Amino acid sequence: MDRAVEPVAEPVGEPVAEPVGEPGERPRIVVTGATGAVGRHVARLLAPVARTRLVVRDPARAADLRLPGEVAVADYRDAPALERAMAGADAVFVVTADPMRPADDENILAAARSAGARHAVRLSWLAVADPGADDLIARWNRNGERLLHASGLSWTVLRMRTPMSNALSWAPSVRAEGVVRALGGTARTACVDPRDVAAVAVRALTEPGHAGRTYALTGPEPLSARDQTRVLSRVLNRPLRFEELTAEQALRRWRARLPEPVAQALLEAARRRGAGEAAAVAHTVAEVTGEPATPFETWAKEHAEHF
Repeated sequence: MDRAVEPVAEPVGEPVAEPVGEPGERPRIVVTGATGAVGRHVARLLAPVARTRLVVRDPARAADLRLPGEVAVADYRDAPALERAMAGADAVFVVTADPMRPADDENILAAARSAGARHAVRLSWLAVADPGADDLIARWNRNGERLLHASGLSWTVLRMRTPMSNALSWAPSVRAEGVVRALGGTARTACVDPRDVAAVAVRALTEPGHAGRTYALTGPEPLSARDQTRVLSRVLNRPLRFEELTAEQALRRWRARLPEPVAQALLEAARRRGAGEAAAVAHTVAEVTGEPATPFETWAKEHAEHF
């Protein structure tokens, strides 16, 4: 099992000053991945303290989520659109989602640098801290972190464990059959509430003291999919059963919606979880925000309507 990764300073070169905006003005912060599991909460938490611009591909999705802030439509491969989205930015929240498009990080950072942004906070994955993780997703995130370090911006990296919101993928079978199906049902993961990750991101985007820091973000306890099923059953007050998927069954599901290299990377990650490499708990959420990390049961109660 890997050790808990506490927040550490990893300075690279001489990072420039963190964003404070102009005197008397709220900072301008650009949020990429603004409709994602973490980005939507970053947008909401930033609204009272910053001028936000939300980079999305589908403005209707942002409208459906009722996200506060100015909306900028841009694909990460569209340099002119990215540059327009970054205009006037003090800081940027960097979220990329496709390991088959490794240039996305570089394009976002180049646009931010060209626009005069001073600070970038990148969402990454805690698996990159595991020396044994050499799948496509781990390599992609390591490369994204390297690009951030070399960008010339001051930076903060947020390495998150599996988000609790992944459990929403079980909602259709829970509603229809009272069943949770997953691979590696006994493998424990210190899954984290995306809202906690967003709270740390907002601190790193708006407060001094976070430049050159890499934060490990987990929930308060390691839970298996079977554990989560029991919690959901208790929260929903109805019986649920767990059904173990074979590796081949899980691969078929992933292949139906993802490229083969990504499906294989997810399988490799599941194998590492089975070896206990995702169970370590870090206390960074509390250390940065002053609030304890959210338990899965609390998250489940607040999302029970989906199940």
